[in-house]
Amino acid sequence: MTHPREEVRARLQTDRPHSARVWNYLLGGKDNYPVDSEAGEVILKTFPEFAAVARLQRRFLARAVRFLAGEAGVRQFLDIGTGLPTADNTHELAQRIAPESRIVYVDNDPLVLVHAQALLTSSTEGACAYVDADVRDPERILAEAAKTLDLSRPVALTMLGIMGQISDAERPADLVSTLMSALPPGSHLALSDGTNTNEALSTAVGVYNGQSANTYHLRSPQEIASFFAGLDLVEPGVVSTAAWRPDADRAEEDTADVSVCGVAVKK
Repeated sequence: MTHPREEVRARLQTDRPHSARVWNYLLGGKDNYPVDSEAGEVILKTFPEFAAVARLQRRFLARAVRFLAGEAGVRQFLDIGTGLPTADNTHELAQRIAPESRIVYVDNDPLVLVHAQALLTSSTEGACAYVDADVRDPERILAEAAKTLDLSRPVALTMLGIMGQISDAERPADLVSTLMSALPPGSHLALSDGTNTNEALSTAVGVYNGQSANTYHLRSPQEIASFFAGLDLVEPGVVSTAAWRPDADRAEEDTADVSVCGVAVKK
C-alpha cells in the first residue's frame, strides 16, 4: 500500500515543469523546482512581459473578490485552480470585508496540496476547505464543496487561468455550464484567461507546452467571452485584465493586453 506522502511525492513530477509552480516562479515565489524556473526563464526570454501579465491577473483576482464580497454581498466562494498560496488569497480578501465568508479551494496540483494548510487559516466566523480535484470532474467538486458551502445560497465561482488548461476536445464551456447550473440565482462567475492575440506569447506557450507536464490552450477573446453564456455580465464586461475596474489610486503596469477577464451574475 502506497503511503499518502509517497503518493504526493510521485505526483510532483519534479523532472517536468508544472503550471502552478511555473506561475509561482513568475510571481517571484519560492515554491518551485529548477525545472520550473528554467521553463519560466524560457517563457520570459520569448515573451518578457509574461511576469507582468501574471501580476495583472493576480490583481484582477483581488479586485473581483473585493467587488463580490463588497458590492455584490456574496459570502461563499468556490475557487477552482487555486494555485500556490501567496499574498491576498481569496479567503483573506473576502474575510477582510466579511469575516463570515466561506471559501472552498480546488486544485489538483500536488504541490498545492502540500501547501493546502496555508490556505485553511480561516477567520473564526467563516470557514475554509481544500478539495484535491480536477476541474474536469465538476460533479465531484460540487459534492465536496457542499460539505462547506450551502449551495442553495449564492456562490462566487472563480476560475482564473484554469480554462486554458482544458483542451477544446474536453468541452470547457460545458464544464463552466455544469458548475454554474448547480448554483442558485445571485451566484457569480469571475473568469480570466490568456488570449491568442499576441504572436510572442503564442510562441512562448508553444515552447512551454513542448516540455511541460500539462499544456495550455490560448483562445480568442470571443471564445473566452462565450464561457459567460447565459449570465449577465457586470460592467465593464469582458475586457483586458488591466481594464476591469482598475484601482483609481494605483496605475497598472504597461504591458501587452494578452489576457481578458470578466465577472457575471446568474439571474
